Amino acid sequence: MLLAALDEGARRVLIGCGDSGTNDGGAGMAQALGVHLHDEDGNELGAGGGELQRLASIDVTGRDPRIADTDIEVACNWTNVLTGPQGVAQVYGPQKGASPETVERLEQALDRYADVIDRELGTDVRTAPGTGASGGLGAGLWALAGARLRPRFEVISEYLDLDALIADAHLVITAEGAIDRHTPRGKVPAEVARLATERDVPVIALTGTLGEGVRAALDAGLDAYASIIDHPCTLEEALESAQVALVRTAEQTMRMLLVGRRLAWAAAAAAVTA
Repeated sequence: MLLAALDEGARRVLIGCGDSGTNDGGAGMAQALGVHLHDEDGNELGAGGGELQRLASIDVTGRDPRIADTDIEVACNWTNVLTGPQGVAQVYGPQKGASPETVERLEQALDRYADVIDRELGTDVRTAPGTGASGGLGAGLWALAGARLRPRFEVISEYLDLDALIADAHLVITAEGAIDRHTPRGKVPAEVARLATERDVPVIALTGTLGEGVRAALDAGLDAYASIIDHPCTLEEALESAQVALVRTAEQTMRMLLVGRRLAWAAAAAAVTA
């Protein structure tokens, strides 16, 4: 996608790093740009995060020269780091379905990746903010493509002027694929709630799933949350019905708010009568 943008003449690229089913530290992205990742015998690594366990050297001389003249900005979750207990493999691997054995393998691979990057390029990507975004894509974009990493909510706010929008609102409705214990760690609903709380504006989040530790989202400033899934179903069924389910849940949420308003009016009228 970066190459396609360059072919179209782009010289400023804004990349959004969100959820990812990959965990390769941006290695595949770097290889697509012409960076060579070699094992001990000088062979090119294959695809996938597990391959990084064999990484011995990095050759950036073949990287597309247009990258050096391109301003690449990355909007990412600032709390996501590449390795360690809070690293991308250990925190998000299980969430994406990785077994404990796979998590351990991916962690070792990313550790090796970070060691080689540090040794050959002089960049420590282990725990720098944002390096774990999108399965470590943040690390690869920073170290191997010269990108600037920025907190994604800061970037979003810059383009949307959320402060002004919230200042004129009586209620904020936001959304996320999953609300869980990770939500307070830089995810958009928590950041929206932080801004809204400063102005005493209530916030409701609509979500696909409610995960482990979901009440942490309430501590982060959300006033309420609702899952759009209202019956047991497979992932495929949930994805297929997502649009209808979101509309239905949004309608029911607004109906509940209208019930609350009617109750408030009734209480106010009773107080006046008394």
